[in-house]
Amino acid sequence: MAVFQIVQNSEQNNRNDEILMYQMGRYINSNEAAWRIFSFPIHEREPAVQHLAVHLENGQRVYFTKDSARKIASEPPQNTTLTAFFPTLPNGSIRKDVTVCRRPYLLYVGQNKENFQRRKQGMPEEGHPEIMKTNAIGRVYTVHPNNAECFYLRMLLHEIRGPTNFTDLRTIDGYICHTYREACQRLGLLENDNHWELTLQEATLTASAEQIRELFAIILTTCNPSNPKQLWDSFKRNMSDDILYQIRQANPELTIEFNDDIFNETLIRLEDKCLAINNQTLVEIGMPAPQRNTFSVLNYEITKEKKLQRQ
Repeated sequence: MAVFQIVQNSEQNNRNDEILMYQMGRYINSNEAAWRIFSFPIHEREPAVQHLAVHLENGQRVYFTKDSARKIASEPPQNTTLTAFFPTLPNGSIRKDVTVCRRPYLLYVGQNKENFQRRKQGMPEEGHPEIMKTNAIGRVYTVHPNNAECFYLRMLLHEIRGPTNFTDLRTIDGYICHTYREACQRLGLLENDNHWELTLQEATLTASAEQIRELFAIILTTCNPSNPKQLWDSFKRNMSDDILYQIRQANPELTIEFNDDIFNETLIRLEDKCLAINNQTLVEIGMPAPQRNTFSVLNYEITKEKKLQRQ
């Protein structure tokens, strides 16, 4: 294919205008020409996709400036495509056995983008002739597993039918779970931790307590076990052996056995490892929180700063 161009002066002789060359050399066949002459649509999207927000309760994003901060702080946060769905169930706008993720085929976002409205066009829903449906689908934004509670909330949005608030999402068989992780466990959405139990059992045969704590910290921060508290209860004695031995050596005249103080010290050391690996506290991972005094917290911060200075 040859492309010819007329230039006005010698300064433009070496100009390489790729866009102009493409337009001059573009070939439109008879089918495309007829399609454009009759003004037929060039492209379309089928089915329609509605992006759905996912966030914890009162976790909506709030945008403000220096001038509008006071006004926004005095008003409740605006609805998202998640919070706007809850009122549609009590007022009868939608069937009560529909999950949040399936709502777009029955509802559409209103003009103010803060509420859902029942569709007026489409096919009648089976068994509910007053409700119209389309083939629109909902796409929930992805959540990283490190954002644990929001990650488990996203799982529940695909399973819980007819929730009217965030509490309904973690209510399983009439029991209100304390966390979304617990709700997922009760629904059987999480895999069991048998392989992690076998891993720790094998480690107890040859590894020291310090090494077992190191292994457990890696499992907690990088492997997302389903029930970390159960793993802790099963192996906390193995992870505390060295602490008990040190206390017995320092107090030979006393008969000391495992107790809550020893386990608390183990949790402190375990949390220090988790903070060093992934900057996560044990509470964020789903473990019991250790009782730290002011001195231990300050000592950890000083040690952390010294390590950074060495690096």
